[in-house]
Amino acid sequence: MNFFAHIAYNGTNYHGWQRQVNGITVREVFETNLARVLKEPVECIGCGRTDARVHANQFFFHFTVKKAWDFDLMFRLNKMMPRDISVFEFIPVEDKQHARFDAISRTYDYFIHTYKDPFLNERSSLYPEPNLNLGEMNRAVKLLSTHSEYYSFCLSPNKQPGTTCLISSATLFSDNSGDRIRFQITSNRFLRGMVRTIVGKLLEIGTGKASVDEFENLLMHKIPLDTTKPAYPQGLYLTKVTYPYLDLPPRADFVDAKYNEWVEV
Repeated sequence: MNFFAHIAYNGTNYHGWQRQVNGITVREVFETNLARVLKEPVECIGCGRTDARVHANQFFFHFTVKKAWDFDLMFRLNKMMPRDISVFEFIPVEDKQHARFDAISRTYDYFIHTYKDPFLNERSSLYPEPNLNLGEMNRAVKLLSTHSEYYSFCLSPNKQPGTTCLISSATLFSDNSGDRIRFQITSNRFLRGMVRTIVGKLLEIGTGKASVDEFENLLMHKIPLDTTKPAYPQGLYLTKVTYPYLDLPPRADFVDAKYNEWVEV
């Protein structure tokens, strides 16, 4: 029997989703605990591969078991899991339905704050640049959905079968003070390091180190990554994953995203 698991996690203490030799990962935690409670080996196939310290408001993985359990697996597993990982539900699906390959869109949010705040540590990225040019950054953001080639924003483009992505929306928000910034992007697929590299270039535009024309040139041509550094991982959240047969609202949210008053730039 095949199931989807609907989960969320704070990625601060993990080396991403996918198993790694150099540190604990979210997949490893799930496979270990599911095998313990179900009394059989379990392979968890995720909807994507978040990097180390990256968070997920919504994440799905699928797994197969020999037979369905006859107890409250969600309750039992949540008691076993660390506090920074939550399980919301298990959904029976057809055997061929795949958490990664069947996803038709994913949404990421990236959060920035421009002043040191101990309560945002590890939940948003600190860039002490109080005078970012949000207007120019927004001009660049508006270009994203008009292009489909993202070779220049992939950390390993030559290892990809293709670098075309269909961006359905990209929006820049800020709070009323302009000290908090939120970048949201939705696409049919994302390349390795793509969102963090885009944000890194947007920050260069905001500080005057790069121009919107340079940004568009990267979108128009397959130019290898230059000296742009990907933005810090802790500001990045996978916030929504959609399937043709499954479209659930996220059950978890970064509290400041919900209660702060965000305004589109």
